[in-house]
Amino acid sequence: MWSYREMLRETPQTFWLMVGCVPLGVFLEWAGIQLPALVVEQVTTGQTFAHAATLVGILLGATLLAAALRDFLTAALRSAMQMFRYRENTALYRKVMRCLYQKFESKSVRDLYQRAMSALWMNNGIVKLLQVPQESMNVIQNLLCYFLFGTVISFVSPWLVVLLTALPMVNWFCVRAYNRYEYGTREARADLEKKLFYTSRRGSDFATAKDVRVYGMTGWLRAVYRDLTNQLLGWQKRLSGRELLTQLVDLGVILVRDGAAYYVLIRMAVRGELSADQFVLYFAAISSFATFIGNIMTALGKVQEASLKTSDFREYMDLPEGDDAGTERADAHLNHAPEILFDHVSFRYEGAERDTLHDLSFTFHPGERIALVGMNGAGKTTLVKLLCGLYAPTSGQIRIDGVPVSDFVRKEYYRLFSPVFQDVETSFFSLAETVAADFGEHVDRARAETCMRRAGLGKKLDALPQGIDSRLNKQVNADGVELSGGETQKLMMARALYKDAPILVLDEPTAALDPIAENEIYLQYRDMTKGKTSLFISHRLASTRFCDRILFLSDGRIAEEGTHDELIARGGDYAKLFEIQSCWYREDYKGGETA
Repeated sequence: MWSYREMLRETPQTFWLMVGCVPLGVFLEWAGIQLPALVVEQVTTGQTFAHAATLVGILLGATLLAAALRDFLTAALRSAMQMFRYRENTALYRKVMRCLYQKFESKSVRDLYQRAMSALWMNNGIVKLLQVPQESMNVIQNLLCYFLFGTVISFVSPWLVVLLTALPMVNWFCVRAYNRYEYGTREARADLEKKLFYTSRRGSDFATAKDVRVYGMTGWLRAVYRDLTNQLLGWQKRLSGRELLTQLVDLGVILVRDGAAYYVLIRMAVRGELSADQFVLYFAAISSFATFIGNIMTALGKVQEASLKTSDFREYMDLPEGDDAGTERADAHLNHAPEILFDHVSFRYEGAERDTLHDLSFTFHPGERIALVGMNGAGKTTLVKLLCGLYAPTSGQIRIDGVPVSDFVRKEYYRLFSPVFQDVETSFFSLAETVAADFGEHVDRARAETCMRRAGLGKKLDALPQGIDSRLNKQVNADGVELSGGETQKLMMARALYKDAPILVLDEPTAALDPIAENEIYLQYRDMTKGKTSLFISHRLASTRFCDRILFLSDGRIAEEGTHDELIARGGDYAKLFEIQSCWYREDYKGGETA
């Protein structure tokens, strides 16, 4: 019922095209047994050729017309089905974007997403999400034929109808058991398929080509791929074995069912209880009747299997989004550097035994430049995700200008931030489109170029024949540009500058840069953060000299707080870590200045 409601909501023409095919299909099945019986009747009863030709011609003409109309509706239905699939695909991707990032990041939700996606994949021309309405309509058509042809057969013997109906139920239970086994093992197979897809993708990724060659990883990748493939083949063998048993049971049922029915019919014909045309009619009706029962059983099995897949799709689509909980808009906070308050904020990942961040309380004053430093695993990136609204605190509250984050409309809240995250991805768009995160006439090309030059990409732009219109990704674009890691990081910084949000968040923005490029970014940092509240995360403690205040995070807590010189003078963990890192820089460090 959900499938039909969804279809009527998205593409109602699909539903009505399927409905229109049903009576045409029933008529064609009836005409298929009536036509030979009519011919035999006309011949055996001594009718004139003109009379016989007229009756046969009318029935034949009606059959051809119905077949042509059904073929037309079927062709239109294929197109409508693809539109329905496209709409559901779009709805799924929209759900992905609306789903809370914190929720989507968990393995259970990502696994559910993969299973939901599989309901929309096409395998041998079959899409499971479309198969529910298709096969259920097929059940309806075959049920109508079952009652029509069963009525005809009942004139021979009502017991034949009972026999032909009861025996296939054995096969139905076998098919049902197979479907339950296939569905019950889906998680194990989905996990293997995901690993296999990842291995295949990484093995063919242009970005990993150098590593694969230099480190001789070809054999290792092939061995991993082969092992995963063999495990999947093992599952396929088990599934195929169970399917074979189901088909063998079906074969036995057919032999018993049809053998008994034909024995009764031939016995009646030999005794003279049936005329020639009746024998032809009943013989064809019994053959078709058995087919309809088989079709009903098969279609019900497919409906059940597809329904289980559709359930995964529905379960994912029913996940809470949480986007519309708040009412506060961002407009009142965009034209100034806002204040950010963490009020006893703690956060624990799902399934974790302890907090990643514990009871954090501090304030980012308007226009202040804050550096967040600490060892790996201290919780810096988690704090950034909390600040940006990607995670929700386990306890405590984050407030922007005194307004709790939960009071904001989520899309509005995102407008407050221009982040550059540690892990960045680019696509196949032009440099201008990537910086603007937009297309066509919506892109301010002059502004995009200015932001790229401010981020340190001026020389790169001047060296490109197409300049800011150069497209990324050589695998998609023949003249595509491949940026280095440092250049990609600068491009993301240009994107943050283009957005021009009041809160700037830089999560390891210089991680992929060489020391000279890093120093250039530091020199530009003051200009980038002018009139903004900014948070700067770095493992390299020398970079913190540009910031007004430093928060040293350790084991999910603020262990030390102050300026660079204050923390050095204090001689705590920050000073010790800086001393360890000082070998990375020239030894003429004095008063917070490094080369």
